[in-house]
Amino acid sequence: MALWRGKSPLILASQSSARKMLLANAGLESKAITADIDERAIQAASKLSRPHEVASLLASEKAKAVSAHHPGSYVIGADQTLALGERLFNKPTGRDQAMAQLRDLAGNSHELNSAVAVAHDGKIVFEDVTVARMTMRQMTEAELSAYLDAAGDAVTTSVGAYQLEGLGIHLFERIEGDHFTILGLPLLPLLAFLRRERLVEV
Repeated sequence: MALWRGKSPLILASQSSARKMLLANAGLESKAITADIDERAIQAASKLSRPHEVASLLASEKAKAVSAHHPGSYVIGADQTLALGERLFNKPTGRDQAMAQLRDLAGNSHELNSAVAVAHDGKIVFEDVTVARMTMRQMTEAELSAYLDAAGDAVTTSVGAYQLEGLGIHLFERIEGDHFTILGLPLLPLLAFLRRERLVEV
């Protein structure tokens, strides 16, 4: 059942299949439109270094960029950062970088900071950041190599070189945080906002 009550279609400023699936499973069909922004340049210009602040900034910029071209629509922007202590990770560019990142993450706990922002007529009307703590098990070079072989190019599509909903689950021994945060969309606070604005049926 479609639960969206907005006058214009809901827009997701992302091509993430996981985020689109989360919205669809919650009865919210959305139109996916990629935000044409230079994330690294925006991050560098902002001088921000705290992981949750970077995630929040990028989610907001994505939402605003798409909203500027779709007046009247509610646009959801989302971003996720991975922090190992003070070190921020980006999506690996290939297998070698993915292996290097996994070597550093193995045996340690890292944090996923998932931010969501909603823009309407070019202005941010809601934003939130949630955190999940992920503990990766100790792994040998052979085990990491086997994982990378099995996962293939998918390792370059997410920060941390894993998708927890897929083969990435084999890398972990403990997870603290909700499923939605880990998949990159803080769905519970987002739905609470949409209910307050009377944009959903339930």
